Amino acid sequence: MSSDVRMSQKKNDTREKILAAAAELARASGPGNISLEAVAARAGVSKGGLLYHFSSKNKLLEALVEDFLGRFDAALTAEEGSGRPNSVLSAYMDLCLRDRLCGSPPPSGLLAALAEDPGLLDPVRRYERRFLDRIRANASDPELATLGFLALMGLRHMDLLDIQVLEPGEAAEVICALRRRMGLPDPG
Repeated sequence: MSSDVRMSQKKNDTREKILAAAAELARASGPGNISLEAVAARAGVSKGGLLYHFSSKNKLLEALVEDFLGRFDAALTAEEGSGRPNSVLSAYMDLCLRDRLCGSPPPSGLLAALAEDPGLLDPVRRYERRFLDRIRANASDPELATLGFLALMGLRHMDLLDIQVLEPGEAAEVICALRRRMGLPDPG
């Protein structure tokens, strides 16, 4: 492995450590309490090292949002598979259900971005709109698919805002009812 490749990998690893530390701090301390100093300390890098990767707190929060969208889209694409009717919504349901059952932490970096600058969520809005269009284009019943999308968004936002109204079993029942109405098999 060349030294350029090793250096690039180390830079990427440090960047990932910083993003993970920022997300952890947002979960632990609240989204409005992220400081560059605290993120650097949690990531085990100097503040100068953090600023090398992210020139400002705003850039760090932008990267948190982009990282969330990239990871979410990659997980969704991996689940999507076949391209059969309703496969996009089915993949979204499977991902939401798995995250809820596994107790995956909500993407608190989104709340941190919102607390700092609501404009940082513009890429999320654009992504979600394109995603809804993708769901509708792939659906056998676009109106029902839209309702399913909105129900799943509601479940995800309850997690994000820590205002769970439904028990985990009730949320699973909602997802199973959506699957039945869309003519989708249970994920097994």
